Amino acid sequence: MTPKLTVVPKNIVVLGHHTVFLKSRPLIVGVLNVTPDSFSDGGQFADPGRAVAQFHRLVDEGADLVDIGGESSRPGAEPVDAGEEWRRVGPVLAKVGANSPVPISIDTYKADVARRAIDAGVSVVNDISALRFDAEMPKVVAETGVSVILMHMQGTPRNMQANPEYYDVVAEVRDFLGTQAARAQAAGIVGQKIILDPGIGFGKTLEHNLRLQNQLPQIVKLGYPVLVGVSRKSFIGMISGDEADDRLEGSLAAALMAAVGGAMLVRVHDVGATRRALAVGGAIGHPDRFLDQGQK
Repeated sequence: MTPKLTVVPKNIVVLGHHTVFLKSRPLIVGVLNVTPDSFSDGGQFADPGRAVAQFHRLVDEGADLVDIGGESSRPGAEPVDAGEEWRRVGPVLAKVGANSPVPISIDTYKADVARRAIDAGVSVVNDISALRFDAEMPKVVAETGVSVILMHMQGTPRNMQANPEYYDVVAEVRDFLGTQAARAQAAGIVGQKIILDPGIGFGKTLEHNLRLQNQLPQIVKLGYPVLVGVSRKSFIGMISGDEADDRLEGSLAAALMAAVGGAMLVRVHDVGATRRALAVGGAIGHPDRFLDQGQK
């Protein structure tokens, strides 16, 4: 299928019924995993009360969007059924969904979970399968008018890191995302509501991850907003030698490079630190835009 180019202004991201204008930095997507086994914070926020408190903490630190997930997608993770996934995320969304001060995304590839989350107030579906794992997902997204994040992944979380291989990782990821975006529009999803994610760490080696970040403008050229999720990921540890909880500096460096490459959203665990780093980087990269806003 020939990728279809959609023209989206470079300073606008549409999140469901919310239109967000970028200033001098990408939007910050705060990660909230209500799972027992996520690679970095698994189990920390499995309790709904703690999860709700963390949600408000992420907002207070400056998250522009909070991404809530009830199934781990770490390498080797076992899938859970829709009932269990909703048991984890439902109580949290019941507390924060309707009156959230920022848009919320649901990290799921299951149409049933997505629809229930949308009914609870979610504005974005973050689908790591790029609409491939559940044939009903395109219909759910199109009918409800939410936005969708389409991510590239080779294989599934269970096997994606077994032996990832590409002839040309940048070209293959770019073509896949362009094709899936075109298929999403053919299914009735508005082009301006499509966000692309190259899937750093999802079926990629260290070399693949570095080349994708280095050549991120090739993905940006497709014409859709691009989200990059690099926070605390293993490729950072391969470079720095740090464990997941000690990868803040590496995560900030990777987020800044994503911004330089044209990412309009970055998905992170450490919202406050990332916001401050991107604010400085954005002011340096776009001084006129920053100064015109009267920011100090």
